[in-house]
Formats: sequence, structure tokens, C-alpha cells
Amino acid sequence: MWLLSVLVPLLRLYLCGIKVLLYQTFNRSFTLPVLPKQNGRVAIVTGGTRGMGFETARHLASLGMHVIIAGNEREEGATAARRIREEGGKGKAEFVFVDLTSLKSVRHFAETFRDRGLPLHVLINNAGTMLVPERQTEDGFEFHFALNYLGHFLLTNLLLDTLKRSGRRGCCSRIVNMSSATHYAGIMDMDDLNRRKHYSSHGAYAQSKLALVLFTYYLQEQLTAGGFPVTVNAVDPGMVDTALYDNLWTLAQAMKKPVAKILFRTPAEGASISVYAAAASEMEGVGACYLYNGEKKQSAEPSYDSELQAKLWKKSCELVGL
Repeated sequence: MWLLSVLVPLLRLYLCGIKVLLYQTFNRSFTLPVLPKQNGRVAIVTGGTRGMGFETARHLASLGMHVIIAGNEREEGATAARRIREEGGKGKAEFVFVDLTSLKSVRHFAETFRDRGLPLHVLINNAGTMLVPERQTEDGFEFHFALNYLGHFLLTNLLLDTLKRSGRRGCCSRIVNMSSATHYAGIMDMDDLNRRKHYSSHGAYAQSKLALVLFTYYLQEQLTAGGFPVTVNAVDPGMVDTALYDNLWTLAQAMKKPVAKILFRTPAEGASISVYAAAASEMEGVGACYLYNGEKKQSAEPSYDSELQAKLWKKSCELVGL
């Protein structure tokens, strides 16, 4: 039983990876269209200190945005913001500390941001981790679930009023959730979201990415019903050569390096889908989409289960104290 609980998620996740690599072998990476200037608009990018998050923050700043890089590496964050500023674009870049695995830290970040009185036009929930060994956060949550999903769930809800006030008809505020093709392998165990019965890092990671898609669809439904000028979309960057893969097994890590050089996308290519969702004219007023390679795709069948969406939302509110 234990062996199956480990092997099945592993096989499901690697099959997803193979499908993505086959697609990327025969299809060119998405090319961004010309994007409208974003002067005066404010964006928060979590995990913006490196990889796709940094490239996303960099591109948005080049369009004129005031970009706040949110992350838990102070020195790396300060360097990232400085690099963007030194490029001489019309936008701004700054780093603000937040530890998304800590509910206290997320609340402090949101409170500090609200106290500044800034608007918020774009929130990109980009930060994530993959295949880390079993561990719990200070609040007692499984690490993938906490960092990839639950911290972003709380952050989004705490900033939602600001996003609502900042948007308007014809110029909506936008929320972008970074999912992954691995969500197709995800299974939501509502009775064991922290994976304490039979831990699998592969299963935990896939579950966290499925949770983000469920969250995306449910939140958009609530916003639409309330008539609020805010859109929410989930994006899939494909397989990108970033530090996310540092936790692969030794053999898989050795195999990944030569493959990544040929078949994986660069961080800038991976970031293009987030930038597209955040700034493209074609995405104005468009929500509840799963975007991959510049196109709207069908996400996993369970992600459209409205009952599961509602259950996850309710449970998440309980877990974070909303």
C-alpha cells in the first residue's frame, strides 16, 4: 500500500513531464505580442528574485509598471530589484520580504502593503517549490501545499479589496496563478491535504498545482457574480530550466541537464505566459482560463468540479483563519 502511494503519483507526474517535452520538441515557444504600456500600474510578483519570477518582474517593469518583488531571500531580492532598475526602464522595482510558508509573514506583508495606500493592478502568484523531502511549515502544513498554494490563497484574499478598488471596467485588475501540467496528475485528498497518511513529494506537488487551478475558477466565479473588475487566470509555463528541478533524484538530475539544454524553455520563455496574462490587451476582462503556450487549454477534469472547488475554498479559509 505504501509503495503504491509513492509509485503511482511518481509515474503520473513523470508521464505528464514526458508529454510536455514531446510537445516542446515539435512546437516553438510562445512569442509575446506587442504589449500596451503599463505606466502607473502596480504589480506584485511573488518569487520574483530569480528564474521565471525575475523575468516576469523585469518585463512588467520594462512596460512601465511599479513592480514589487516579494520573496524570502533579502540579499537576492535586493540584487534583483537593483538589476531591473539599472536597465533604465520607465518602471520601478523594489523588493519586499515575505515568507509564503508563514501565515504570520503573509499577513504582515499584506498589512504593510495596504498601509502604503498604493493601488494594486496585477498580482502574480509565481513562487513555488517542487519535490522537496517531507517537511512541515511553522504552521504545521505540508511544505508544497503551504508554499505553492495556501500562502498564495491567503495573500490573494488579503489583497482582494485593493485589487477590486484598483480595477475598473475596461481596465480590470488581474490575478495570475502559476500552475503546471503536473496538475493533470494531481489528486485532491480533502481528508488529508497535508499528505500525512502516505507522503509522496510528487503527489504533494501535483496536488498543490491542482489546488491553484480549482482556486482560480472558484474565485473568478465569485468575482463575476459580485460584478467586480478583477480577472483570475491560471498559467502553465511548460518545462523551464530553473532551480525548481534541483530536488530531482540524482539519476534524474544527471539525465535532466543535457535534456534541459535542448528541450526545456528558458526562464524568459517560461515567463512570457505570465506576462501575457498580466498585460496583454487580448486578456482584458477574460478570466477563469488555463493558459499554455499562449492559448486557452482544457485543464484537468477535476478542476471543473464546482463542488470540489467550493470544498477546497471553505477548507482553505478554515486553515488560514479567514
